[in-house]
Amino acid sequence: MQESSVIVYSKPNCMQCQFTKKYLENKGIPFEEKDVEQNGEAIDEVKKMGFSSLPVVIAEGIEAFNGFRPDILNRLA
Repeated sequence: MQESSVIVYSKPNCMQCQFTKKYLENKGIPFEEKDVEQNGEAIDEVKKMGFSSLPVVIAEGIEAFNGFRPDILNRLA
């Protein structure tokens, strides 16, 4: 992974994606965003992980999850 150990798979006009990214920014947690509409590989990665809805968040030390989950995001802070 790059310098960020948090990756957020998202797409434009996705409210839960916006909430997730804003939450991470507000907590000062660096993350890498992968826009599935601009990155064909990103959508394949999401599908390989078994997810069909966004956002999908992967981070060291936690199980990958989808949706806006402040309870899980808090563990990254």
